[in-house]
Formats: sequence, C-alpha cells, structure tokens
Amino acid sequence: MKPAKLSDEQIQNTLATAVKSAVAFIESEISPDRITAQRYFDGDVDLEHEEGRSKIVATKCRDTVRAIKPALMRVFLQTDKPVEFTPRRPDAVAGAEQATSYAQLIFQRNNGFTVLSDAFHDALVKKVGIVKVYHDETKEVEFDDYTGLSEEQLALVLSDPETEIIEQETEEQFDGSVLYNLKVAHQSARGEIRFDSVAPEDFFVDRAARDIETCYVCGHSTVGRVGDLVEMGFDFEEVYSLGGAADGTVDEEEQMARTGWDSDQDDESALDPSMRNVLITEAYMRMDIEGTGIPRRYKFICAGQDYKILDRELCDHNPFAVFEVDPEPHTFFGRSLVDIITDDQDAATSMLRGLLDAIAMANNPRMAAVENQVNMDDLLNGEIGGVIRVKSMDALREITIGTAAAAALPAIQHYDEVIRGKTGVTGAAMGMDADALQGQTATGVNAAVQAATAVSELIARTLAEGGMRQLFTAIVKLARQHPNPDEMMRLEGQFVPVDPRSWSTDLDVIANVGLGTGRHEERAMVLRETLQHQTMIFQTYGPQNGLVTMTNIRNTLADILRLGGVFNADRHFNQMNPQIEQQLMQQAAQAAQGQQGSDPNQAFMQVEQMKAQMRSQTEMAKLRAQGQAKASEEERLRLKAIADHDLERDKMTQDLAVKAAEILAKYGIAVDTAQIRQQQAGIQGPMANV
Repeated sequence: MKPAKLSDEQIQNTLATAVKSAVAFIESEISPDRITAQRYFDGDVDLEHEEGRSKIVATKCRDTVRAIKPALMRVFLQTDKPVEFTPRRPDAVAGAEQATSYAQLIFQRNNGFTVLSDAFHDALVKKVGIVKVYHDETKEVEFDDYTGLSEEQLALVLSDPETEIIEQETEEQFDGSVLYNLKVAHQSARGEIRFDSVAPEDFFVDRAARDIETCYVCGHSTVGRVGDLVEMGFDFEEVYSLGGAADGTVDEEEQMARTGWDSDQDDESALDPSMRNVLITEAYMRMDIEGTGIPRRYKFICAGQDYKILDRELCDHNPFAVFEVDPEPHTFFGRSLVDIITDDQDAATSMLRGLLDAIAMANNPRMAAVENQVNMDDLLNGEIGGVIRVKSMDALREITIGTAAAAALPAIQHYDEVIRGKTGVTGAAMGMDADALQGQTATGVNAAVQAATAVSELIARTLAEGGMRQLFTAIVKLARQHPNPDEMMRLEGQFVPVDPRSWSTDLDVIANVGLGTGRHEERAMVLRETLQHQTMIFQTYGPQNGLVTMTNIRNTLADILRLGGVFNADRHFNQMNPQIEQQLMQQAAQAAQGQQGSDPNQAFMQVEQMKAQMRSQTEMAKLRAQGQAKASEEERLRLKAIADHDLERDKMTQDLAVKAAEILAKYGIAVDTAQIRQQQAGIQGPMANV
C-alpha cells in the first residue's frame, strides 16, 4: 500500500493528538516528581510535627545543590574552550579551529554563564535542563532628518530599498526650485545565533522518547499575546479567536498551573485586543506529509488550547540541548540530584527535630508535683532563680529523659555520610572542612580528593557529553545555515573573516570540561615541561627542525600566561604565525646570500650569529615564562648558567671563524675548524651538567 499525501486536516489532527499525549505524559508522570523536588529544595518535607515541638527542616537537598553547582560551573568555565571540534580530514583542520573559536564567541555573546547556570540548576532539581538554540532575525531601525535636499539628492536617498519616509515637507525657492525636508527610517536586518534556557515545565516530549534526536514529537509552550503573533505575520482575527480561557479540551486549572495563565489579564486587556493572552506552542515532529514513506522533521507554530497550526516548515534538527545529571538508560527522563536524596532529607529532618526537642527538654525538664503540695503559679513561672513554694520537700521532683540527644548525633553523622556518598559533595572535595585532610601525605590527600569527587566528576562528564555537546553542535550547525557575510572574529590576535560555509560537515566534538588533568596547576606544569622540550629541540636542530617552530613556542608561552590570569599575551610577546616566521626566514636567507660573494666566511658568521640570537631569545623567553610560574631561584640560576654557556660557545665559534679567515687571507693555509670545534666541545662538555 503506497502512502498518500496528508491533507491539512490530517496534519492538524495528527499534530494535536501527539502534542496532547506528550503534555499529558509530562503532567501525569513527570510533573509530580518535579513539584516534590521543588518543595524539598525550598525547605519543605512531608513529615508532620506536633504543636510545641520543633518543626525545623534539615535542608539537605538545597545545601547539596548549592554546594555542587559552583564546582560544576568552575569545571566547565575554567577553560576557554569547553567544547572543541576536531577534523576528520587534513583539509578541515583550519575550519575546525575556526569553528571552535566561533562557537565559543557565540557562547560568550549570549551570556553563556547565566544560561549554563540555569540549565545546571534545572537538571539538579527538575530532572533535565533545557537550552534552546535558534537563529534570530532582528531588525534595527535608525531615524535620520534631512533638510534642503534637491530632487537628485532625494532620489539618491530613496534609492536605498531599506529606507522608508516617515515625514516629508517641501519648500519652494525664489528661483522656482523645490527643496525637500525628510524624516526617514533606515531598517537593517541582521541574523544572530541565540540560545536561552527553557523552563522544564514548558517543555514536552512523547512518552516513548529515548533522546532528543530520535523522539517522535517535542517542543515547548509559553503564554504570549495576540500582538506577538500578529507581529510574526499571522492574521489578527484568526489569532484573536484562539486566545482566552481554555475551551474544555484540556483541564483549565491544570493548564493555568502549567503555563502560568492569568485569566484576570484577559479582563484587563479587554480594551486592547492585542494584549489578549494566547497559548503559543512550538512543536517539532516527524511526519510523512508528502506521502513518500519517509517521515521528515517539521517545525510547527501553533496557538490555542487545541494547538491550531499557524505555520510549518522543514527543519533538519531539534533545537534543544538536554542537560541531565543521572540519566536512566532507555528513557528520556532520569533522576535529579534532589530525587536521589529526598528520603534522606526526611530522615535527617526527623533526627534533627528529635535532637532539638531532647536538648530543649533537657534544658527545661518536666516536673512531677504532688497535688495541693506545690504552688502551681510558682511552678509555671519560668523565671531563672525563681522560688517555688512547696509544703513538703518531697512534693516536687525532676523527670529525667535520659541521653537521647547524645545517641542522635552519630545517626545524623551517618546520614551525612550517606548523602555525601550519593552526591560526591564532601569536605575533602569542597575544601571547607579544615580537619578533613589533616595528618595525610600528599599522595593520600590526592587519593582522598579523587575518591570524594568521583560522583561529582561523573555528573560533570554526563553534562558535558550530553547537553554541552548538543549546545555547541547546534551553534555550529546554525552558523553554517545562516552565515553573516560581514562577520569578523579575532583569532590569535588578528581579526579574520568568518565563513562557516567552508567548515566541514563531519566534525567530531570533544568536550573539554577540565576533569582529570584539567586543573590549572597541573596544566601549567605540563606546559612548562613542553616549553623545555620545545626550546631544546629548537636549539639543537635549528629553525628547520620540522618538529617545533617559533609559532609553537609563542603559543605555549601564551597558554602559560593565560593559566596565570594574563589573557592579553600581545603585551608581552609579539604575534607569531607561520606566515611571519616564513618571512623572517626568507629575509635572513636573502641577507646571507647577498653577502656571500664578498666574504666567504661572512655567511657562516651570519648564520651562527642568527642561531646564537635565536637561542638567546628563546632562553630569555623561557626565563620569562618560568618567572611567571614563580620558578625557584635555583632553577633560574641553572637556566642562566646554561644561557651564558651557550653564548660563550657561540662567541668562541665566531672568533674561530674570524681567525681562520685571517690565516687563510694572510698565509693561504686552510684551518680545520671542524676538528677544533670538536675539541672545544670535549673540553666544555662538563658544562652541560650545570
């Protein structure tokens, strides 16, 4: 049976049924857990309390979320490239580097810190954090006033298709000519890639979904105004009829609670129909509209409680990035951090209340009094040092309650350890417990910290491999689909044009979230060791070694400065790239070639001087970098001795070349300079151990 093309009515019914089913799934199975998690995060529990007893709540959920969130933000934002694109082909290397830098630029433009903080908070409390990435066509309007324009000037102003006349006046001159006074509006459209956090309550997905890419339907709903849809180009009468209260297809109270609907605003906006409330839904669904047998993904703009389709268009991806902290295999929704420790907050609250009640009863014990033998007014008076009148010394005694308070403390500490084991938030991980690492060796401290942060690092890796990869992948995909012709970006200290169309479509995505060896101190140590190897190779084999260039050394120095908090490396080192390096080498070769005919030994001396100068500059740069890293005085002296030794050796080489040239010119005897240099190297060899 060949599939048939769907009619508009069939498309409407199919979409409305799918969206209503997805919304019902969210409201019946996901929303109750979210409501409970939010209550517990706000400091509420399901435990009852007696009148006159403690009603304090052990806010374990809120404390845990607030403790782990700063660590997650530090892990993701301590590097300037949290996500990196890597090429699969040699010709895509430059495009991958530019895509990485451009995606990071878009992340910073959209206040990525705030959006990421919101997404992490939603994931920790409400199962998932949702970020929507989209291309926004914004129009900027500028107003200008022109006076005394001739007809030719008027025609020139009106030749711009983006110019609109707001006001126009004419002035007739004595010679019969006419001058024009104008007020015009210049409109300029510019597309921007944007991303915003979406409230999890507004997001919906079908029950059978496993991930955001393969789901049947997904989307989000918001309460807007009729004027918002009219501004988007939809018919006012059609949109106005879709606004207002629920029409019975969805429970009105549930709809109002889910979307924040305020029916009073409809009454207040009766005088302004454009301000009437309307439910706006953006849905993404796979559907075989053309009857080809292959479903394709469409973007639908809907309005009203019945999800009336206003517009549809083909799209190649869902614009949502989904952040999770504890995903469940084969399901879309996993568990939030609050879901995991909800029961522990109940238990900790119960023990804390018992502890406080026991302390209060110990400080204010109950009394046993013989009836008619004690003055009750004196007994009920809680004044410190007050006198209680009794008729007999045995008429009053204190009722002891035992040591329940002392027994509750170990139980509370046990539950604290249980929560730490579930979440990875410990004193060793946070660095807030002054006694957590006392009396341990450096190896023991590192092992304790790594063991304590295992769970939190797993949470960070899950967030990185999920939502972070999806977010940056969507940014690059939109950049390729909507390139700005005049887009510029600063790359390695220079502004370069950005052409996303030249980027490869099969770039791999790597999340650099600062785990493992990503700590600043460890990275700085690795870079310093790398700089030592680079300078050794460059000194030994020269500029044409094929492994290390001056550009590589300059990049290493810039990275060391960046880890030290100095982000403007141009203030300390000149720009260096392969083009500049090639120009320097060509200039040196031309200078040596120009002087080779006049003096046969001059070229050799020039090359040796250039090598000595390069080695000296390299050593000085190395010393400067070591100073930035607070190198020890012994290391500085050792490097200085090596630099002095190299300079002395180069001076001896130059002197030898000069003497050999003088002997050859005066006596006609050629000196074996190679043998002499070998003997000098053997004599000065021990200096290598300085």
